[in-house]
Amino acid sequence: MRKLICVTAILLMAMSSAFAQKAVKYNQYGVAVSSDRLDVEAQDGILVLASPTSGYKLWFDVRAQADGAVFFGAPEYADPIGNGTSIRRARFAVKGQINEDWYGEFDMDLANGLAELKDAIVRYTGIPNLDLQVGNFKENFSIQRNTTSRYLQFMERPMVCSALAPSRHLGINAKYAKDWLWLSAGAFTQEVAGNEEWTNVADNNKDFGRNAGYSLTSKVVFRPLYKMDNASLHIGAAYSYRTTKVSQATSEWGTYRASARNSTSINRKKYLDTNNLKGFDHNNLWTVELAGHWDGIRYEAAYIGDNIHFSDPENPASVGTPSINLYGWYVQTGYLLFGGKQRYDANGAKYTKIKPGKKWGDVELCFRYEFLDLNAPERNVFGGSAEAYAVGLNWWVNNNVKMQLNWQYNNNDRYANGKDKLFVGLDSAGQPTRDYTKVAAADGKAGVDYQMLAIRFEIDF
Repeated sequence: MRKLICVTAILLMAMSSAFAQKAVKYNQYGVAVSSDRLDVEAQDGILVLASPTSGYKLWFDVRAQADGAVFFGAPEYADPIGNGTSIRRARFAVKGQINEDWYGEFDMDLANGLAELKDAIVRYTGIPNLDLQVGNFKENFSIQRNTTSRYLQFMERPMVCSALAPSRHLGINAKYAKDWLWLSAGAFTQEVAGNEEWTNVADNNKDFGRNAGYSLTSKVVFRPLYKMDNASLHIGAAYSYRTTKVSQATSEWGTYRASARNSTSINRKKYLDTNNLKGFDHNNLWTVELAGHWDGIRYEAAYIGDNIHFSDPENPASVGTPSINLYGWYVQTGYLLFGGKQRYDANGAKYTKIKPGKKWGDVELCFRYEFLDLNAPERNVFGGSAEAYAVGLNWWVNNNVKMQLNWQYNNNDRYANGKDKLFVGLDSAGQPTRDYTKVAAADGKAGVDYQMLAIRFEIDF
């Protein structure tokens, strides 16, 4: 009997050893790796794979936006504006929390068949309330820029954000967020986006040995209502010191340019454009912003200023003084009509998706006024100025589907001629002219004013 028990024990031990050996997993390089079973879930329509034990989590972030727009009301002398459609965004991102301390993200945009890198992030989260990250990502400067396009109240961000507020650049950043205080500071180099930008970087490096250039950006936000669930108050200010970058074309290196489109990306005309200002040395960007919400209402306002310094005394933009100032601002608000709640992302210091008031979703009615001035006439810079009035209607169908309808009236001044390419009025002979000095309108009006009606269909999954 004892012999039988011993033999049985030996056989069980051998089988257990063999099973354990079979349980060892190897990667494609033949190296033994640890293994972790994952749970698969759809969290608000987003596919998530997560470990119940190790803290590992992987999810996909996919977004498609289909836009259409028509334009009307422009004066007869204006360059025609083509109605059209486009795939505004076709984003594919993979995001992963490797463990409690490390996070990674990779994000691409394939809109209209053009590949462009968006986010590529390595983030350390092992220190409470502090995030340290490196890669390509948005600089923490403007609340409107940093709000994801999924949750914007209008189809496009205000003109001042497009023209002056920095977006994604390669860099390193530290962010602290706790209760009423939010702080961020980072150092950045060139833009990393698509083939054009990388070609510029390579050519500037190879042919001219130029340094990458840099920006230093910091921001502080106070949130005195952080304890309230149904309300928020966001009081922020940011500053950025910026030099020329090698992601500019080799012929444009050492110049400064600010430009913006009206209304929508479908109208490709950039009425507002300073052209390339030579002798650029550095610029100081700054902003102050105020935002908040109470239940279903949300509001936001910001002013952005740009102080641009030149080092070339022969540059027309620096006659009399080595700097010029450009600026713009906007104010907007939205209200959920059927009992929904607005939401504030305290960790990101920005607004996120709403909580709908009905099973079928909710409808948000929005208003915005914006202004941008790229003129410095005392220094011979005429990039144009414009104001715009907009009304938006957003149908948040569910957590994944959103429809937007925007009407906007654009009022461009006589200097908004798109680098001398667009008509801005009639001359003394009654002929269309691109030269603002030759406009001879009897009623004193000049510049291209027009209206837009645009629609967007969006799905996130």
